[in-house]
Amino acid sequence: MKPHSGRTIPLYFKVSPEEKELIEKKMAQLGIHNQRAYLRKMAVDGYAVRVDMSDFKALVSLLRICSNNLNQIAKRVNSTGNLYEEDVADLQERYGELWGAVSTLLGKLDNL
Repeated sequence: MKPHSGRTIPLYFKVSPEEKELIEKKMAQLGIHNQRAYLRKMAVDGYAVRVDMSDFKALVSLLRICSNNLNQIAKRVNSTGNLYEEDVADLQERYGELWGAVSTLLGKLDNL
């Protein structure tokens, strides 16, 4: 234990082999490798949550694509003075994908 961690009171307890296996299984599900940190978190807060960020990463990717498209269209409009139907249709399609992803993500969050 680090001397400056503020944790000076040791706590010890025993578990059965089945309980130990269950603890390890739950730690693996959460992607936690530090048993002390996991047990401390569970003892203090009573829960640990692991959030799958892959949907958020996909959403951020769609946002980048949309903003890049919008910037390219804005540059073209500023240089030519014309707004092309293809550009508007592309933006509408991308924003449709974006809102579909947002709806899916919100549905998943609602089920938590």
